[in-house]
Amino acid sequence: MPKRVFRIREGEPLLDIVSYGRGGPRENGGRLTRDQIEQVRRTVQRVPEVMVKVLPRASNDLTAAGKHFDYISRHGKLDLETDDGERSVGRNGKMLLEEWDLDIDDVRRQSDLSSTGGGRPPKLVHKLMFSMPAGTPADTVLAAVRNLAREEFWGQHRYAFVLHTDEPHPHVHVVLRAVSEQGVRLNIRKATLRHWRSAFARHLRVLGVAANATERAVRGGGRSARKDGIYRASLRGDSTYVRTQAEAVTDELLIGAKLVGAGRRKIVDTRRRVEAGWREVGEILFRDGQSDLANQVRRFVGAMLPPRLDEERVAAALLESIRARKVERSLTS
Repeated sequence: MPKRVFRIREGEPLLDIVSYGRGGPRENGGRLTRDQIEQVRRTVQRVPEVMVKVLPRASNDLTAAGKHFDYISRHGKLDLETDDGERSVGRNGKMLLEEWDLDIDDVRRQSDLSSTGGGRPPKLVHKLMFSMPAGTPADTVLAAVRNLAREEFWGQHRYAFVLHTDEPHPHVHVVLRAVSEQGVRLNIRKATLRHWRSAFARHLRVLGVAANATERAVRGGGRSARKDGIYRASLRGDSTYVRTQAEAVTDELLIGAKLVGAGRRKIVDTRRRVEAGWREVGEILFRDGQSDLANQVRRFVGAMLPPRLDEERVAAALLESIRARKVERSLTS
């Protein structure tokens, strides 16, 4: 089955900050375009960042897909809006599974697996979530996702979406049929998510909401934590063993022990390239008479926190929690 993917060139510098390898300063006579300057401005002024996530894989069978439809529609209590423009309460996942012919896709997948000797079956649907920070108008987030979905998927991949406002940050769940009407499977890569984030931010700005889409590393952040479950369990006091081990590990980490290895070298090297890229952008802005923005770039880089591994970040939070508990016990004893 043909696959539809978004591709970017490998080996491009992390900075070009705004272009990610597509028409950066070096390819434009050492100048920044107006759009690039505006993205730099949004980034250093910390305009709210959009978030686009692909939710966990459990969507490669009909049962899992149906359960996800039930979840996002709150079992039929919320509007499910589809690519055909229909909006109705109670339009459940089973109806959409039938409309989208996912049972046929399932049979085809099983046949493909049998002929290739097995393996994990590909997804029937992609589960996406688009969100903005608390305080963003929920109806505008919904409208931006509606416009993005029509621009990106209409006439190709069937889709349905619904707005959730039960958490402080408004977010929209999108279910996207993995195989297009033309029989082409969509594979989601990092470049795909980057493209969707940029498009989401653009649609929000068109609707009057300040929004930006830059890489976490470009903003001076590290990778997202993968140990949050352990962290939350220790905060709840669910595991004495975890607390004991965490205290030993975090004390060792934070009294000056140096972490070595590929992980630390990689994040330090990434940060070095990020800072070098920002300095280059600042120099270009100075040369072009944009001294105020260049100074904002300099302050932005100066305010970046040192890069830390996931383990270090979680360890620091764990140790702070443990020390706070000790203080609390001493005050109440």
